[in-house]
Amino acid sequence: MNLHEYQGKEILNSFGVRIQRGIVANTPEEAVDAAKKLTEETGTGWHVIKAQVHAGGRGKGGGVKLAKNLDEVKSISNDILGMMLVTPQTSAEGKLVNQILIAEDVYYPGDSEPNEFYMSVLLNRATGRNMIMYSTEGGMDIEAVAEETPHLIFTEEIDPATGLLPFQARKVAFNLGLSGAAFKEMVKFVTALYTAYVKSDSALFEINPVLKTSDDKIMAVDAKVTLDDNALFRHKDYAAMRDEREENPIEVEARAAGLNYVDLDGNVGCMVNGAGLAMGTMDLIKQAGGDPANFLDVGGTADAQRVETAFGIILKDPNVKAILVNIFGGIVRCDRVAQGVVDAYKNMGDKINVPIICRLQGTNAKEAKELIDNSGMEIISATEFQEAADKVQEVLES
Repeated sequence: MNLHEYQGKEILNSFGVRIQRGIVANTPEEAVDAAKKLTEETGTGWHVIKAQVHAGGRGKGGGVKLAKNLDEVKSISNDILGMMLVTPQTSAEGKLVNQILIAEDVYYPGDSEPNEFYMSVLLNRATGRNMIMYSTEGGMDIEAVAEETPHLIFTEEIDPATGLLPFQARKVAFNLGLSGAAFKEMVKFVTALYTAYVKSDSALFEINPVLKTSDDKIMAVDAKVTLDDNALFRHKDYAAMRDEREENPIEVEARAAGLNYVDLDGNVGCMVNGAGLAMGTMDLIKQAGGDPANFLDVGGTADAQRVETAFGIILKDPNVKAILVNIFGGIVRCDRVAQGVVDAYKNMGDKINVPIICRLQGTNAKEAKELIDNSGMEIISATEFQEAADKVQEVLES
């Protein structure tokens, strides 16, 4: 689950990570009130107005601007709120800005070249260990840094048995070229950041930039946070942070129906039970000359209502030219799934306007195939994997 910047900073702050302070606003009037409150707390009249969307590169799209007085706070907020923000990480259509963050200006007057660093905490899947990735080149696209100057990217892997050790935090500060008070502040920052990552069950914490101020404070000026959905049952307060306006509406609908669904850019819809079989089915579609339009794990209870819901969700994608149902009947009997498919087809009527290939293997597979073949519905049955692939290829070429 992705979070907005202001939500990520709330989590960081709760674990002792120094952050750029800010107040979220939904209207220009709220933005002005937030700016006044920040001025009272910080003593500065300059504020940064930041669009809150689940995408990076907001500044490049005009979603991050500096306001030098309250009139500019209002006018800039009015411009950003409601805009379709296009960044390198959004579609060409962009994302609607529903909220903005009014943040303190932490770049002190006279800091012509502030020290900005990049830092993230994530899982290194190759080693199965968490790692801290960091660089002296903060404020830039880390992908560009990795491609053009890979020697400026450092990593520190953490042994899960010991956690982050003090010498590793000091090593990070040393490699960033810090000394004195800034060195000590960075050690505290790294330690608190890693604690926040672990304790919040996150999949990613990315801070770009991490700022060293002229008085040697170290703080997070930005925060990109991705939480592990599978751990949200332990964090009810974090689960409440989900902003469904930022998510794919089809995926939101599927989650509400208890379906594991991921939208993809293909032309063959998939309805499968089990994540492993679903991945294999997607490979099958590619081998047949198609592209999977989705990942959809319907689960172990494929009754008529559940199958109908799954069909409805798949068919919301206008690019779908065919649907492949691939079910292994282990816990659930194949004939029960077949009846569910037939009943769903009858209930949906002309809403189903693409060919359906149905492969059922496992318990009562023979009975299931007979049920589908004798249903009178325009459902193409298959038994073997290769047969299903051939049927997909045929319908795509017809």
